This record gives sequence, structure tokens and C-alpha cells, in this order.
Amino acid sequence: MSEQLDEPQGDLTLRTLAMPADANPAGDIFGGWVMAQMDIAAGIASSERARGRTVTAAMKEMIFRQPVKVGDTLCIYTTVTQVGRTSMTLSVECWVRRQFSETRQKVTQAIFVMVALDAAGKPRPVDS
Repeated sequence: MSEQLDEPQGDLTLRTLAMPADANPAGDIFGGWVMAQMDIAAGIASSERARGRTVTAAMKEMIFRQPVKVGDTLCIYTTVTQVGRTSMTLSVECWVRRQFSETRQKVTQAIFVMVALDAAGKPRPVDS
């Protein structure tokens, strides 16, 4: 199956526009900015699942398959794939809709591990 026929997996958690301030001199968006957007989306999804504060404990392997350009709409999809006692594992996919186009392309994906915290900043059970 070709990449153009792939469909995003998970819930659309974050949508934002890639702006000139996020780009390098070649006009490509910095990978660190893309990673930060994915981390924000993982935080939103995990906080909703835990009904409280969560933090990023780990992120597993990101491979950039396509560049993100200024003017692209970045769409981040999340799926909670596993829930432990105090942590959750999320699959996070990053797609772009190219500026002035219907074309969507998967840019990257990663696995995020998020930990639920109590008011004192200590790990707490996810389902508490």
C-alpha cells in the first residue's frame, strides 16, 4: 500500500500551522519543533486519560519520512496503547496537509511514555 493511501491512526489531538519562525534557512521546519508539537499532543491525551497532570518519561525513535514546510498544517494523532499503574504508552503520529492542497503525508511517528503525577509531583495511579 502506498503512503498516499495510508490513513492517520488515533484521535486528532492537535492541529497547528507551521510558521516562518519555526523554519531553518532552507524553509524546512525544525525537527525539534515537530517533536515539541508531538509532546504537547501526548500531554493532552495522557492528561485526559489520567484526569490530571502527566509528564513525559520517554520517547522512542522518531524517523522523519517527509519534511514539513512553512504553511503546512501539522496534524497530530494520538492513541493510548497501554495503561500501567502510573504510566501510559501512546502512539503519536504526525501528518501534514500541504499548503493550498488536499495532499496529506505522514511525516513521522513515535511512542511516548507518560507518567501521571499527584499534586506533590510524585507518580500516582492512572486510574485514581
